[in-house]
Amino acid sequence: MAAVAMALAASRSLFFSSSRTSTSTSTSSSRSTFFLSRASSTSLESSNSKLNSKQQQQQHVVQILQQRGLIDSITSDNLISCTNIKAYCGFDPTAQSLHLGNLIGLIVLSWFKRCGHVPIALVGGATGRIGDPSGKTAERPELDAHTLHHNSASIKTSIKTILSRNQMENLEPSFNRDSLLILDNYDWWKNITLLDFLRDVGKFARVGTMMAKESVKKRLNSEDGMSYTEFTYQLLQGYDFLYLFQNMGVNVQIGGSDQWGNITAGTDLIRKILQMEGAYGLTFPLLLKSDGTKFGKSEGGAIWLNPTMMSPYKFYQYFFSVPDVDVIRFLKILTFLSIEEIDSLDEDMKKPGYIPNTVQKRLAEEVTRFVHGEEGLKEALNATEALRPGAQAELDAKTIEGIAKDVPSCTLAYDKVLNCTLIDLAVSTGLMASKSAVKRLLKQGGLYLNNARVDIEEKTIVESDIIDGKVLLLSAGKKNKMVIRIE
Repeated sequence: MAAVAMALAASRSLFFSSSRTSTSTSTSSSRSTFFLSRASSTSLESSNSKLNSKQQQQQHVVQILQQRGLIDSITSDNLISCTNIKAYCGFDPTAQSLHLGNLIGLIVLSWFKRCGHVPIALVGGATGRIGDPSGKTAERPELDAHTLHHNSASIKTSIKTILSRNQMENLEPSFNRDSLLILDNYDWWKNITLLDFLRDVGKFARVGTMMAKESVKKRLNSEDGMSYTEFTYQLLQGYDFLYLFQNMGVNVQIGGSDQWGNITAGTDLIRKILQMEGAYGLTFPLLLKSDGTKFGKSEGGAIWLNPTMMSPYKFYQYFFSVPDVDVIRFLKILTFLSIEEIDSLDEDMKKPGYIPNTVQKRLAEEVTRFVHGEEGLKEALNATEALRPGAQAELDAKTIEGIAKDVPSCTLAYDKVLNCTLIDLAVSTGLMASKSAVKRLLKQGGLYLNNARVDIEEKTIVESDIIDGKVLLLSAGKKNKMVIRIE
């Protein structure tokens, strides 16, 4: 009997079909189907049994992540013995750009890639229609299909651009799998009916276990509670892992520490439905400052990774402003510098004569290069130098226009600007609150026009001040700027 039971379990398949036709004569051949057959699955135990000597002599990706503070929890220490890993991280298309909260996921995927494994980015074209309740105090606003499609396409492009810049290292000639995969879970969810899902997946989920998840408990105790739709999210994400494990040999899911419940939902389904071991979950810590607050918000909102939503210049400036107490930890988490080099930078900060923000500059350079590439970093550095009060770099309208969306700006008619006193212009544009404040700043040497210090109260705007006949740049100290477009 035991042998029969094992045979039945081994042959068991999950069968999901697309929407049935309304007639009773429809057959299986007329339906779009896919199968999850245990018999065709790849055993991680056999695929990982032969560790080549070259990889044994080097650090495992798990060791690297641990050393850099990039592991919060892991489902099993056995992961460190695995080779030829396929690891995926999910990104729901709730906006048209990824943000700083997604950056660690990309960094960790890059570490898997650098160690010769296959990183997989899963865009949630399906789960994005539900919205992950993890870490949220209220249900996410519903997005229409057009917006989700647009967001998904934009995020896929960004992920491919960012991750493709990283070269794979230590890759064996026999390891001939794709170096990067970008998938969309809508491709399989669109064919699944509710009844099939409840029958083939839902019955394996225990409600008590689902309710015990931290993300669920917090929402159930909140004022708004949790909808049934959100409650099922962990099963949807769990099934994604099941599908990828069975059909593509994906054996590791990574995510932020708030994803632990969703990730273990997937490992549980794999174990119960496929009756297999070898699926692992790994979470990394959320990006927090030393005081426990989230790192990833500016006065203007989220720190976007898409250059059309936040320029490389402003992105660079955000990291340049990281406090000393956080900068070394962020170097370990967000860059690929060696631990030895980071330790050396840490020692430099403690030495007499250390120039403030030197290490922050290195952090900003490394992270900007990772997200925006060499061209983006060059753009950020050029803008930073050109816009530094007192800098000798010659300004041009293109450089100033490039940062106009990242700093306060306004548009004025040509005749309203020409012959206007600088003091009046500083007040009328909102750079300063009053004429007396402008005069005080001017006497202190902190008022700049096009990066040139202004020392004369009577200074008026002349034609030669207007850069390329298009723009002016006013600065109050080092940080407060105002771009004036001239019509």
